[in-house]
Amino acid sequence: MKCYYAKSTEAHDPIFRLYLGTMARNAEQAERARLLLAGLDRLDLPVTEPGPIPRELLEKVHTKELLDFLETGWAEWKKLPPSGPEVVPNVHALNSEKTYPKHIVGKAGWHMGDTSAPLGEHSWQATLGAAAAAHDAAKAVLEGDSVAYALCRPPGHHSSADVVAGHCMLNCAAVAAETLRGTHAKVAVLDIDVHHGNGTQDIFYERDDVLFVSVHATPETYYPFYVGYDHETGRGAGAGYNLNIPLAQSTGDDGWCDAVASGLDRVAEFKPDALVVSLGLDAHENDPLQGLKVTFDGFKRAGSMISSAGLPTVLVQEGGYLSPDLTTSLVAFLAGYTGRDIDL
Repeated sequence: MKCYYAKSTEAHDPIFRLYLGTMARNAEQAERARLLLAGLDRLDLPVTEPGPIPRELLEKVHTKELLDFLETGWAEWKKLPPSGPEVVPNVHALNSEKTYPKHIVGKAGWHMGDTSAPLGEHSWQATLGAAAAAHDAAKAVLEGDSVAYALCRPPGHHSSADVVAGHCMLNCAAVAAETLRGTHAKVAVLDIDVHHGNGTQDIFYERDDVLFVSVHATPETYYPFYVGYDHETGRGAGAGYNLNIPLAQSTGDDGWCDAVASGLDRVAEFKPDALVVSLGLDAHENDPLQGLKVTFDGFKRAGSMISSAGLPTVLVQEGGYLSPDLTTSLVAFLAGYTGRDIDL
C-alpha cells in the first residue's frame, strides 16, 4: 500500500480553540501526525512526499476567494496591530443580504465557520501538502494500485467550497474524488469519521456523479449540530445521492459496523468506479472528543468490510485526536483492510 505524507504539516500546530465559552488548546495538534506515522511504521508502510497539486484542481473543489484567503490571510492579519498569532474570526456573515468584504477581519468571518480552524503562519503550506497527499494517493489508484493512503493534516471534511471549520482547511476527500473523476464517471465517498462530513456533503450535494455516505454521531447532540440528519438526501440532480446514517453517542462496535455495512450497501447500489474513504479514527471509545464507543476490533472489522467491497480505494485521513490509542486505531483499520493478522 502506497502512503503519502507531506512534512510541511509539521509546522502547522494550531493553538486557539473556543470550547463551552472557554479558551482551550486546539485539538488538531502536530502530534497527531507523529502518532499516525507510528502506526504506519508498525505496519512497515513507508511514506512518500507528495508532489505539487495543480491550482486548477483546487478550484474544482473550492472558490478562488477561499483559496486566496488561505494563502494570504495570515500575512494580511499580521499587518493589523496588535493582532494575535492566528487568524480567528470574531464576526460572521449571517444576513441574507451580504457583500464580500475587503477587510481581513470580514474575510475571516466570511470564510471561517467557527473558531476551531485558526489560520497560522504555516497553515497554507500544510493544507496544500495535505491536499497534495490526497491527490497523489488518488493518482496512484488511477495508475492501477488497488488502494492508497493519504495522511492528511489538517483534515478537510468539514470544509465546504467557501468555508473552513472544525479543524479542517482544504477538503482533501473532495480533492481525491475530483482527481478520480478526471478518469472515472462515478465516484463514491464513504465518511466514517465520528463527525458528519458536512463540507464534503455540501460540495457534492447537487451532483449525481459523486455519491456521499456518512456514518457519524447524531448531530442532535454533537458537532456539527446543524447538518448530518437522515432527511438530507441531496438536491436537484443530486437528489438521492446523499445518505446520512446518524448514530446515538452510546453506539459501539456492532451498531457502528452495521451502519458502515448499510453505507457500503448503498455504495454497491451506486456502482462507482472508485471509492474515497474519509478515514476518521475519532469514533474510538477513548478519543478525547467522545463521540462514539468503537474499539480496535470495530475498526478492524470496518477495514475488512470496506476492503471486501472490492473497489479501487483512496483512504484519506480525517480526525482522530490525541490519545494513546490513536496509533493502534490506525493499525487496526489497516490490518483489517489488508487482512493482516497483527497483535493489537
